[in-house]
Amino acid sequence: MTGSATSATKSATGGVELMDYEEAVRRFDPVLGLEVHVELGTATKMFDAAPNTFGAGPNEMVTPTSVGLPGALPVVNATGVEYAVRIGLALGCSIAESCRFARKNYFYPDLSKNFQTSQSDEPIAFDGALEVELEDGTVVTVPIERAHMEEDAGKNTHVGGADGRIEGARYSLVDYNRAGVPLVEIVTRPIEGTGARAPDVAAAYVRALRDIFRALGVSEARMERGHVRADVNVSLRTGPDAPLGTRTETKNVNTFRGIEQAVRYEIQRQAAVLASGGSVLQETRHGQADGTTRPGRVKSDADDYRYFPEPDLVPLAPSREWVEQIRASLPEMPVAKRRRLKAEWGLADDEMRDVVNAGALDLIEATASAGTSGQAARKWWMGELARTAKERETSLEELPVTPAQVAELQGLVDAGTLTDKLARQVLEGVLAGEGDPAEVVRARGLEVVSDDSALLAAVDEALAANPDVADKIRGGKVQAAGAIVGAVMKATKGQADARRVRELVMERVGS
Repeated sequence: MTGSATSATKSATGGVELMDYEEAVRRFDPVLGLEVHVELGTATKMFDAAPNTFGAGPNEMVTPTSVGLPGALPVVNATGVEYAVRIGLALGCSIAESCRFARKNYFYPDLSKNFQTSQSDEPIAFDGALEVELEDGTVVTVPIERAHMEEDAGKNTHVGGADGRIEGARYSLVDYNRAGVPLVEIVTRPIEGTGARAPDVAAAYVRALRDIFRALGVSEARMERGHVRADVNVSLRTGPDAPLGTRTETKNVNTFRGIEQAVRYEIQRQAAVLASGGSVLQETRHGQADGTTRPGRVKSDADDYRYFPEPDLVPLAPSREWVEQIRASLPEMPVAKRRRLKAEWGLADDEMRDVVNAGALDLIEATASAGTSGQAARKWWMGELARTAKERETSLEELPVTPAQVAELQGLVDAGTLTDKLARQVLEGVLAGEGDPAEVVRARGLEVVSDDSALLAAVDEALAANPDVADKIRGGKVQAAGAIVGAVMKATKGQADARRVRELVMERVGS
């Protein structure tokens, strides 16, 4: 490579030249652009009455409108419009007084009518911004150009290709269940000035959007189900004052890790191309499992989708009163909520970061609201339950235990009915489906032994079996009492209150 022979390396796959990342961001200024699609959680699709349901059998959730049969007419989903307005307001956008749908003409093998109903030059929301907080507390403002409504496409399944890919496939199958599912697409303006933090900013922005979608109640926003997908645009220029470079667009990335990898890889790949005197080709690309991207199709500066107004749908004119009603109903936004809970729970920055990264924030808050402290709730969700989720290779929210049950469990500990050790056994029973904590305690006989007469009998027996230990305690070596406490705990199968046992040991030896 001209001028960078010592800094370029061959990628592990495909022999693509890559520049060292640190050198790439030193020599070039990366500029990002993100187009994030969110599937809305409405009961039916955007333009017909087919159920909006995940996981059904192929082509079970369709109507004539879903598959574009002749004579089938669309009808706008009012809830979908409301959700789009909620998203726009949460992102600080202006809401259009009038907007309309358009036909985006393109070859869609998974949209049989061969166009997508979308919005072109008249989006429902525009000119917004979102403050994104990185892990170290740095705040980056991401400018938002627009948020517009559209419909999702169906799903192609390629049979015979490696890893389900179209290359080498013998034939393809189309499932139209997802065709017509309501989407909002959020498009940023160029995100400048991120430098080496570009991958972090991109992932943090999409994570912030995911949290907002959930807070608004407009989508489950489960990325593993494709509810949230990002098209990641990356370009390089020689410096902040130089014209924008040619961008590539990595399509449909649905993991935070994948977003980071796509940005980093494109920076390294494009830097190597530019440093060698070549030109970056404007194209769509596809992210790979190994963190690389591969070419898709060439994309011109102005895609000729031949947009024209959708003749079967009238323009939308959200009333100002309705928009303000929606604004007044918006919940607390995730960033403000995290800051408030962090202060209320007395957590350090890294503790709150761990809670958020584990997806435990809402679970801990719900547990605290059910009647325990935030610190106690955090102990269970970030401790025993996090360990269990990891062992079962699942998420915290999918564990078979509710915040109310965790609060009840902690309440039994606070009341002295359970020790922490016994509480862990009770939690095992709850996770095994044996009922609520109180039911498990009764069924397993796990309640703390609090009867002093029973405890004194166990203490006397332990002292009699260990006279040398008793002598040490009388001689002033009070730490030796731990051996007697341990013996009593063993005799009671861990159901004694260790602190009360210690008090009784000292009383007995001192008498």
